[in-house]
Amino acid sequence: MQESAYFKNYNPTPGTWDEMYGSDSKIRDHYQKVIQYLNRESIDDLNKKEDLAKRLFMSQGITFTVYNSGEGIEKIFPFDIIPRIITGDEWTFVEKGIKQRLHVLNLFLKDVYSNQFIIKDGIVPIDIIYSCPHFLREMCNVEVPYDIYVHIAGIDLIRDFDGTFYVLEDNLRTPSGVSYMLENREITKRLFPDLLPQCGVRSVTEYPNILYKNLLSLSPRQIPHPVIVLLSPGIYNSAYFEHTTLARLMGVELVEGRDLVVNNSKVYMKTTTGLQQVDVIYRRVDDEFLDPLEFNPSSILGISGIMGAYRKGNVAIVNAVGNGVADDKAIYSYVPDMIRYYLNEEPILKNVPTFQLGNPEEKEYVFANINKMVVKRTNGSGGYGMLMGHAASEAETEEYKAEILKNPRDFIAQPTISLSAAPCYMQGLLTPRRIDLRPYALCGPDGIEIVPGGLTRVALREGSLVVNSSQGGGSKDTWVLL
Repeated sequence: MQESAYFKNYNPTPGTWDEMYGSDSKIRDHYQKVIQYLNRESIDDLNKKEDLAKRLFMSQGITFTVYNSGEGIEKIFPFDIIPRIITGDEWTFVEKGIKQRLHVLNLFLKDVYSNQFIIKDGIVPIDIIYSCPHFLREMCNVEVPYDIYVHIAGIDLIRDFDGTFYVLEDNLRTPSGVSYMLENREITKRLFPDLLPQCGVRSVTEYPNILYKNLLSLSPRQIPHPVIVLLSPGIYNSAYFEHTTLARLMGVELVEGRDLVVNNSKVYMKTTTGLQQVDVIYRRVDDEFLDPLEFNPSSILGISGIMGAYRKGNVAIVNAVGNGVADDKAIYSYVPDMIRYYLNEEPILKNVPTFQLGNPEEKEYVFANINKMVVKRTNGSGGYGMLMGHAASEAETEEYKAEILKNPRDFIAQPTISLSAAPCYMQGLLTPRRIDLRPYALCGPDGIEIVPGGLTRVALREGSLVVNSSQGGGSKDTWVLL
């Protein structure tokens, strides 16, 4: 196929898996139709599409917040118009691996808050569990409906230089970003209305319906119309756009802590006609702010007494309280062992090799090779607080080492992995940029469902490996083919 002018400066990054180009420098089969389409479009046409995407994001208020020196700066979420494409076979593999992993993480949470067999049998060290700030003794022996702790998971995946998928991180508390997945698809339908059906792209729009169905199934009251609410910290939260979007798409009330009250171990919503009992709460408020009577007494985001109602089974909370012990980065490295322990199976999706800096030998090795490492706080998020060893100055490295020595358990290190690259449209040319993928898995009484796609995040800065929006990243639509 004749390549257009868009490709004249497209140079696949050495030592990196390129999603579009194969090792023979030929375009992969599943990108052929998209490239043929682009070849028929002028630069002016694509620039107009890019401008339309920006205007649509602006008009719909699709934003995120960057926290810098304590100030929240709201920005339009950067969007690249060229889709990231995944074959049907690749998706089947990813889907199977995520289902295995999520099944085990639910088993682990049930175990660690009840019998703790995995600790007694020496699979996961007791000190790793009990030193985790997200292990909540308040959750011990609490009966969770259907033994499902993780109802919604965002599993971050990357690909190494040979195309192997790795799990980079498990997000099991209040995973965000799914609204961007949904909006990206709606924008792409506007930009390329004929191209999606031609390529056989699978739909992601069922996500709100699946989530709503699962929330309904958790109602403790067997009534025709259970009351479901989405609990948000409010307009100043970085993901507030997502909270409003999901509440609207599911047709449920968007509430804040001040809108709810607990009476006689039941949760009620304040309405103009009086109090209305609430059955299911999809909460986007972190554990520590959820109940000021049991956690942070200064919190004004939660509801006093909600944990008492939860323990008595009068209200369902999604995701379950205390899930952070399963997605702590220090515990991440034990997930393959959990899979072998609970299922007697080998992990389908690999972990990135991980060093625990609380282990003196591993810390010594990391310090000696820190220029080849990415060092993270075990409870960090958003790309904040990381050290990219290959890009850090000597002064930055020494300062970071000093922080590690204050509390080594709070840090892990991983070898720098050359994230895969995908084509992005920039100033009239296609150029490779590094990407990851966050598929969203929904777990209900009938099993685990994963909409075919997810949020592909893009490191828009040339040479950058950091895809987080808070660090200058953007996103693109993710196409899973039939």
